[in-house]
Amino acid sequence: MKKKQYTTAPLPFMGQKRKFIKSFKEALHKYPADGVYVDLFGGSGLLAHTAKQHYPNAKVIYNDYDNYRERINAIPQTNVLLAKIRALVNDWPKDKRITGEVKERVLKAIKQHENENGYVDYITISSSLLFSMKYVLNYTDLEKSTLYNCVRMSDYNADGYLTGLDIVSLDYKAIFEQYKDTPNVVFLIDPPYLQTTSVTYKNYWSLSDYLDVLSVLEGQRYFYFTSNKSSIIELCEWVGNRTLTSNPFAHATKLEVNTSVNYNSSYTDIMLFK
Repeated sequence: MKKKQYTTAPLPFMGQKRKFIKSFKEALHKYPADGVYVDLFGGSGLLAHTAKQHYPNAKVIYNDYDNYRERINAIPQTNVLLAKIRALVNDWPKDKRITGEVKERVLKAIKQHENENGYVDYITISSSLLFSMKYVLNYTDLEKSTLYNCVRMSDYNADGYLTGLDIVSLDYKAIFEQYKDTPNVVFLIDPPYLQTTSVTYKNYWSLSDYLDVLSVLEGQRYFYFTSNKSSIIELCEWVGNRTLTSNPFAHATKLEVNTSVNYNSSYTDIMLFK
């Protein structure tokens, strides 16, 4: 039986590389069919899945640091919960704000499901009840959110999505150290965006974290993903042309002031002087 090839992650995941999949598969032809492909920042697993489908004989390591597989394993229960929500909003206008008694019933159904099963995939549920690209991770945050009737009408399915992958959950540096000298190794590198504050990531990524990732590129075969927001390419070009002999901020005094924009948004002003 022919295995299904996914061109998008089976469950919602911010930052999945579905728009690159066609180009990624075309580029894979330049890499070894029997290679070792290491997805250092596995995310939704879409890159690892695609590499394994493209080269079935390759060894593909998927670093599921965000525990995406837990969400996949919970799909049957997620579908049950979504069916209950569909029934509750059946007569509610599509894409409109859910209010009043219907909202209370929806929240009650979700809380009851969590009490009975011990788990709710709030990211997936968010995609059916919250404004586009907004996610929560728990009931408390969902209860405080504005709900919309954008409930998915079909069930989720991830059959075979993780088949054949070697799944680990480790810091990317530890995995790199393990495989950096492996023959025919290719690293798939899709780190969180610079200064990411998304609730779907475990950690906040600073500039130093982002720059640390660059150390795994030297002397290796790789696929590296970034965005123009990070300006990482321009930075590397600058460093290549103009190397500083020392850190210009060394021994400077650093002062920080927190500034609030509104009740849920703030930023930090920084002053360095020497």
